[in-house]
Amino acid sequence: MRAVAYEAFGETPTVRTVADPAPAPHGAVVRVEATGLCRSDWHGWMGHDPDIRRFPHVPGHELAGVVEAVGPRVERWAPGARVTVPFVCACGTCAQCVAGAHQICDRQTQPGFTHWGSFAELVAIDWADVNLVALPDELEADVAAALGCRFATAYRAVLQVGRVRAGEWVAVHGCGGVGLSAVLVAVAAGARVIAVDVSHAALRVARDAGAELAVPAGADVREHTSGGAHVSLDAIGSEAACAASIAGLRKRGRHVQIGLLPDAPRVPMDLVIGRELELLGSHGMAAHAYPEMLALVAGGRLRPDRLVTARIGLDEAPQALVAMTDGSPVGITVIRP
Repeated sequence: MRAVAYEAFGETPTVRTVADPAPAPHGAVVRVEATGLCRSDWHGWMGHDPDIRRFPHVPGHELAGVVEAVGPRVERWAPGARVTVPFVCACGTCAQCVAGAHQICDRQTQPGFTHWGSFAELVAIDWADVNLVALPDELEADVAAALGCRFATAYRAVLQVGRVRAGEWVAVHGCGGVGLSAVLVAVAAGARVIAVDVSHAALRVARDAGAELAVPAGADVREHTSGGAHVSLDAIGSEAACAASIAGLRKRGRHVQIGLLPDAPRVPMDLVIGRELELLGSHGMAAHAYPEMLALVAGGRLRPDRLVTARIGLDEAPQALVAMTDGSPVGITVIRP
């Protein structure tokens, strides 16, 4: 198969022919129709993720496609099914999985990190019966690809972890793919959204996605929201964004950390204590939680298609990944193998 691969952290990837994957006894191989280019892929390529240990390595972790083959222990799936998959592939049997928290599975694997990913024509997925998610026929692969990571991550972060309620102020720091997804989800929930970013282009897209206010990084969120946001998200992953998210909360507000932080950040704990703030982490969404989100997408309440801003081929993916060093792209870039 053709795939994007690199031989060392930070080295420019190339498109090459590599061996086709085979399904594990409990797994499946999916023929990739579309895969998203996510900042997490950039973090992996830069060496920020300890799960990447062997080279060459193929990145990519959010995808949509068609089941190509399944292992002998797979019961629920057969070749030809259209699917997506959460970027955390859960085992289904550990203590976390038994409690329903598949997104923090003790034995999780992640395509593009623990093994070769979806910047390829084929990708192997572990524990297929636990992790594959059927796609509605009307949902195009280009749109469905983002449901494996950015959109599902934002959905859970806003509604399940952040517990956003109608009428509350929600601050979204960082308006890349995750942040814009969070804007859409929060607006659909009836929240008032203030988007924060260094990019004027990103702020324009956030307004189009329904943000009531869109302000440059460094703006006083508490002043703009009459005392502070009820919920605030760091959707990009930087010490400055994390600190600003916390500082912009009103008393007893909730900070949700979504973006990956390559270094241990300094956190304004004096504000956390003095305002009795909650600091929460959010790590994807379990496959069993997808039906509710998919129903809202199919019904038109949520429109992830509005966030797909670029479509490129596999041959363009290496340079697109390298270009993320200068900042996240606005919206979602989809790669078509």
